[in-house]
Amino acid sequence: MSEKKDFYEKAKKQMRLSERILAEIPGFRGYKEKELRRESDRLIRNHLYRKLSEAKSDLKDVFQKLSDRRLFEVLTGMDRLVAKFDRVAEKVNHASYGYAGFFNVVKVEEENLDRMIDFDNRLIDDVEKIVSEVKAFKTEVIKQEFGKAKERIQHLVETLEAFEETFDKRGEVILGVS
Repeated sequence: MSEKKDFYEKAKKQMRLSERILAEIPGFRGYKEKELRRESDRLIRNHLYRKLSEAKSDLKDVFQKLSDRRLFEVLTGMDRLVAKFDRVAEKVNHASYGYAGFFNVVKVEEENLDRMIDFDNRLIDDVEKIVSEVKAFKTEVIKQEFGKAKERIQHLVETLEAFEETFDKRGEVILGVS
């Protein structure tokens, strides 16, 4: 089940009275709207990061169990998979969130911020798929079913690479080029 929510609308509803009053001032309104969009996007990315980190933790448990069983033929692949999870999770954690400096030539407009939020919302489904595949792999290993370990590792590598490739297109969405 997807935990997808409209973070922007939720953040808008939770504004304090003083923020709502200030949001009615014409110059401040646009600023506050952009801030809410950026904050919503940050919440989505934090959710993605937490889920990927949980999956990485599960993979470390799997790695330990495979190591305890001395299944050396899959340990190198597992080590690379855990490292890839770490790298991708950190990429999500430290991704840009739609700021452009005052004097920057390219400005980040509200509609691009909205597209960025939609883009990140779609990534939730991808991460949920990855998390469920990791959990299924962990369940197999706990049951000591090691026959498909090599295939599971390869499939997770491919799935994570596809997610990373999609995530890398995020910068184009922020700038409105994509």
